[in-house]
Amino acid sequence: MLSSYLLHLSLLSLTLVSPTLVLAQPPPGFNFDSACSTTVSKLSIENVTVFATQSVPAGTNITFPDSDPSCQPAGSSQFVPEDTCRITMFVSTSNRSGIHMETWLPRAWTGRFLSTGNGGLAGCIQYADMAYGSALGFATVGANNGHNGTSGAPFLNNPDIVADFAFRSIHTNVVVGKEVTQTFFGTPHTKSYYLGCSTGGRQGLKSVQDFPEDFDGVVAGAAAADWNHLMAWSGNFFLITGPQNAPTFIPINDWIGFIHQDILNQCDTIDGVQDGIIEDPDLCNYDPSDLICGSGSNCITATQAETISEVFSPFFINGELAFPRYQPGAESITSVLLIGGSMFTFTADWFRFVVFNDPSFDVNTLNASSWALAQDLDPFNISTFKADISDFKNRNGKLITYHGQADPLIAPVNSERYYNLVSDAMQLSSSELDEFYRFFRISGMGHCAGGVGAWEIGQTLDGSADDVSSGSATLDPDRNVLMAVVRWVEEGVAPDTLLGTKFDNL
Repeated sequence: MLSSYLLHLSLLSLTLVSPTLVLAQPPPGFNFDSACSTTVSKLSIENVTVFATQSVPAGTNITFPDSDPSCQPAGSSQFVPEDTCRITMFVSTSNRSGIHMETWLPRAWTGRFLSTGNGGLAGCIQYADMAYGSALGFATVGANNGHNGTSGAPFLNNPDIVADFAFRSIHTNVVVGKEVTQTFFGTPHTKSYYLGCSTGGRQGLKSVQDFPEDFDGVVAGAAAADWNHLMAWSGNFFLITGPQNAPTFIPINDWIGFIHQDILNQCDTIDGVQDGIIEDPDLCNYDPSDLICGSGSNCITATQAETISEVFSPFFINGELAFPRYQPGAESITSVLLIGGSMFTFTADWFRFVVFNDPSFDVNTLNASSWALAQDLDPFNISTFKADISDFKNRNGKLITYHGQADPLIAPVNSERYYNLVSDAMQLSSSELDEFYRFFRISGMGHCAGGVGAWEIGQTLDGSADDVSSGSATLDPDRNVLMAVVRWVEEGVAPDTLLGTKFDNL
């Protein structure tokens, strides 16, 4: 069914492995510092307003005083590992919408272009990803998804902002970013790449599905695909658990304490190794009945046992499978967002400000008919579940997806489901899909990063190293998913495995 699996290995440290790079050559006489100071006067792109350029020396910590506090809390900063020219701008997407975007152009440019993604409902540029991409020699772009902050409130009465969130921000960011890159360096990029996770993973798949010419290689992690069903699935947990005073509710400390341990007792050794990691949660059919004892510590009621069974069951709308089950073993402190006794924040905002377009709507009244309504509405095809990606395949694009098997926010089986959907729609076997699409299941990884398993695969700056130039990162394509897709695109060497890393303090 699946072409590739992550090799699980716990390591304490990594040594920098420099990839074989052939640097792009800007025109004779190109001066990086001069270009950074003069590019504003050279840029003339329709609907684009350039705010400023900033030369950022290697080792600088930059702050973002104009960012929404929900994106960049007061006092936060981003370490920039390599000499970079930072260009900030605004791009109008309609008469009532637009994106704030940035282009980070590295002095040691490799000729490559990289777009980063976003997370949740957020209108937040992922500055850690911007720093990571530019440090690796990519001309790197990021945008705010058409609105500022982590709330869905800007969607209210403005379908154009919803359109930006659904598809337009990433595509516009790429089109403008490529033109800025060419103007700055005086020569076009050689290859174009994408790196994102969660909503960023959905954005990557959206590009593959609807804008196949945007990228030569895409890395999409834990994709929030089948968006409408995901929002409904996430909200439905409140219908299962009830509020914190309901007899069906289970405190989060119980979930991550004795319930989690009981799950491990039943399922950890299915793979023959007792290591605190459920290698393949699909094989875990957890039965909570042994914990029923009525009262006392480490004890649940029969009603709470039913709650656990429902949490670990697939989600249906009108009798049709809508979303796969929450995986046993994924329960963690982050799970409180779904099973903490209140409506999931993203679901609440999506239904208030998009589905019902009513800020006073009581989200505690959401029910099965609400889920069906969202399914039918699917604004701007935000579902992002188009299975025929022949156009991307035919232009020789390469797609790598990955999903942590202990993801507490998006059921990892959803990524398996999309992989199989593509296989069925395009009538391609797993070995045939291997030519352009590889999917990695990462045991013990949480949501995009973290977890008890060997979760670090080069998908983040924070996980790869405190800074890329410190010597503790790896750019080895066998260990770095971004460099793996680069090698696949540029050398034709596809990744059969990815070697994961678990740091002893992360």
